[in-house]
Parts: sequence; C-alpha cells; structure tokens
Amino acid sequence: MPPIRNVNVTRYVTPLREGGSMPAIAEADDEFLYVVKFRGAGQGPKALIAELISGEIARALQLRIPEIVFANLDEAFGRTEGDEEIQDLLRSSEGLNLALHYLSGAITYDPAVTTIESLLASKIVWLDCFITNVDRTVRNTNMLLWQKELWLIDHGASLYFHHSWDNAMAQAIKPFTYIKDHVLLPQAAELKSVNELFCTFLNPKLLKDIVAMIPNEWLLTDAPFTTIDEHRNAYADFLIARLAHAEIFVNEAIHARETII
Repeated sequence: MPPIRNVNVTRYVTPLREGGSMPAIAEADDEFLYVVKFRGAGQGPKALIAELISGEIARALQLRIPEIVFANLDEAFGRTEGDEEIQDLLRSSEGLNLALHYLSGAITYDPAVTTIESLLASKIVWLDCFITNVDRTVRNTNMLLWQKELWLIDHGASLYFHHSWDNAMAQAIKPFTYIKDHVLLPQAAELKSVNELFCTFLNPKLLKDIVAMIPNEWLLTDAPFTTIDEHRNAYADFLIARLAHAEIFVNEAIHARETII
C-alpha cells in the first residue's frame, strides 16, 4: 500500500455538526481543504482506526474514497477558537488525527434520484459486509456524487467489534445481519461473482500492510492488550479470518436481498 501523507492543520474553517463526532472542514499546509476526524471526539481513536482501515480496504478494492491523510494538530491551534465546545475538542485532539480530502461541490447520494448499477452496488455491499459497516442506510447513505462518480465516505462506525474485544474471532466469522438495511442491497444482484473477485484482490499480507498503517499513538486506548503489536495483530487476525469465511456474510446478504425484492 502507498504511504499515507502527513499534513499540518493550519486553519479551522467550519464544523460539520450533522456528524455525531463533530468533524470539521479545515485547511492544511498543502493548501487543500479536508474533512478532519478528531481523536478527541466521542469514540476516540477507535473511530479513526475504523475510518483508516475501512477506507484503505475500499481503496484496495478499487472503490472511490477521498484521499486519507494524517492531520497533525498543533497544541496552540485551538486557542483562538471562540466556541468552547470546539475549543475543548481541539485541545483533546492535539497530535495526530485523520482527515479526508474535501470534495468541494459534491452532493449526497439520494437513492430516489440516482440508481447505482448492479455491479458497483454489489461491490459496496460486499465491502460493508466485510468491514461490518452499519452506517450506509436510506437514512444516512454516506455516499457522495462528485464529478459524476460515486464516492464512499464516513466509515467510523465500521469494525464495531473493537468496542468490546470479547470473542473478537467469533465475531469475525459471523454473518452481518444489519445488511438488510443497506441502501444498495436491492441492486446488489452480483454478490457471488464480486465475492470471487474481491477474494483475489485481498490477501493476508495486504490486510496486515493496511493494519500496519495505524499510528502507534492510536493503539492501547480502551483495549485489553499490553503491547502495541498485540493490539495491531488483533485487528489483522480479525480481518484475515473474516476474509477466509467471506461466504458466510455473502450468503447472509443474498438471503436478505431475496427477502426484500
């Protein structure tokens, strides 16, 4: 996997208050705008880890994801912010955060207006089953239309097993029952062929390389591990086991689709 760039946040532009963790649009020292996800927000580093792993897996599957960068927040950055809530968030997020390139002019995908073709829908459904993403529903599609292409955003709610590490390996081989609520499930008619394709795209080494991108400072927070390597390996083991048992979640998705169409 190509290395992830590091940028320094230079200007806080505006909060995105519709997000539960209050991300923000900010400018960095490369003069680009980014949507910054803060480590000091509600779910802490776990949401950033889920965003990083899920986004880079999606990129490896050749799906469109805004560029992910590590965004460094200087300790003096929040001192001039007038809003106390935002100031507290910035202070608790000093150091390394995560950001995605801001797609200026993009519009939220609306299933009532735009229909996604079957193959792409099947690829996105497969991805969300694999990363256990509960947040791609009609209520909140977390997809954008930008330059006539569909882009995937906001994967912080995926990999929810890491909020409780009990029976993580058992969770890895379970079907993803929440797929019944996926906004693209009705169009996902090619899940079996996509499964065959994606199981050739992904492999244990690639998954380990993606997990290796997690910054050390995001690990060992609210987790039952004694070393960084142990924590990092637990993520890799989960993903490798889930890939090896992909037919389980694919069959669940096919069954859920048959129920609703």
